[in-house]
Amino acid sequence: MSVAEAGGRIAYVNFTGTRSELFGLLSRGYLLMVPTIGVYRFWLTTWKRRFYWQNTVIDGEPLEYTGTALQLLIGFLFALAFFLPIYIAFFYLSTQAVQIALIGYGVVGAVLWFLMGYAIYRARDFRLSRTLWRGIRFDQKGSAWVYALRRFLWSLAMIATLGLIYPFMASNLWRYRYNNSWYGDRQFRWTGSWKTIAGPYYLIYLVLAALAVGTVLVAAASPMVQTPMGLQLSPGAFVGFFAVAVVAFLAWFYFRSREATRMFSEVWVGEARATVKVRARALFGQFILYLLALIGAGLVLFYVSNSILVPILLSAYTGGGSGSVAVDIARMAQASWINVALLIFSYLASIAVLALMGEVFLGYGYWMLVARGATISNADSLRTVRATKEDTALAGEGLADALNVGAY
Repeated sequence: MSVAEAGGRIAYVNFTGTRSELFGLLSRGYLLMVPTIGVYRFWLTTWKRRFYWQNTVIDGEPLEYTGTALQLLIGFLFALAFFLPIYIAFFYLSTQAVQIALIGYGVVGAVLWFLMGYAIYRARDFRLSRTLWRGIRFDQKGSAWVYALRRFLWSLAMIATLGLIYPFMASNLWRYRYNNSWYGDRQFRWTGSWKTIAGPYYLIYLVLAALAVGTVLVAAASPMVQTPMGLQLSPGAFVGFFAVAVVAFLAWFYFRSREATRMFSEVWVGEARATVKVRARALFGQFILYLLALIGAGLVLFYVSNSILVPILLSAYTGGGSGSVAVDIARMAQASWINVALLIFSYLASIAVLALMGEVFLGYGYWMLVARGATISNADSLRTVRATKEDTALAGEGLADALNVGAY
């Protein structure tokens, strides 16, 4: 008996969206956020999700996103009202002595970290409740407060154990999220355990720990080198720290691919099971594309600033160029508000480019790799799922927008 026969019919997942389509959508959205003072981002988020959802085709049927921008905006406004006491606390702490302020900021930081867990769960609840496949809606049950408390306590345990407890934390949180997820009247379940990712995680942990300890020992045994810039690390210590950084960087892609592959492959919907395969080199390839795109965008911004924007400003505010670039720039430097305008423009343009390239290459790349690497065994068992009502009590994502912890 073949694997396909043993596990029932296998359904394939595909992603049909293109980067150029996403780039055009995001570019228009970012430009429209300027005259709307950022308010258009709720509409941009909605269109972006519709792009991802409708281009994710499972067994020949695309996902559907029914959330609206107005729902996101209303939820965000509710979240701002919720944050008012926190803003007041920050203002009050700024008037106190340094020791009291530091303790107070630590408490407020802990509260915000706890609220991030609540926000993440509620945002997931909203997205699932506005997601349909074959006309049947998904849903998230469970308690966002319980999830936030679990996440917060596990975070404390992570600090206490220097990260050694991560596989236990990840498996516990994945199980809570998926065991409380539903597709119509069919419940999800997550069948993994801490052992699911323990192998790759502890392998990376031990390798990095050994490299770090070895490098510290080399640095401690090697005398500092006197240079014109002052005392610096010895070449051996410098190479050691550089090697740790490179290995940690490459290990992130290895672990991220193993985590996605193993954790998603433990997800069941009734009797149907997902299988996902994401390769580390494919993730690394998306990052290389991201770097190349940043370099290209940087060159374009440099050309625009130096060949178009600066001459226009010089001509408008210095009565024409003097023939000397140095003199023209010196004149422009005397107009402080022009400097401020240029700095603001450069800052906003840089942030926009980073965000745009990150979404087009990293966000798109990860979603595309997971979708195209996924299959669903025993897919025919999902044809008997019955629809349930939409959870209309949810008003947007609220805290997730305010804390910027939403997804896609």
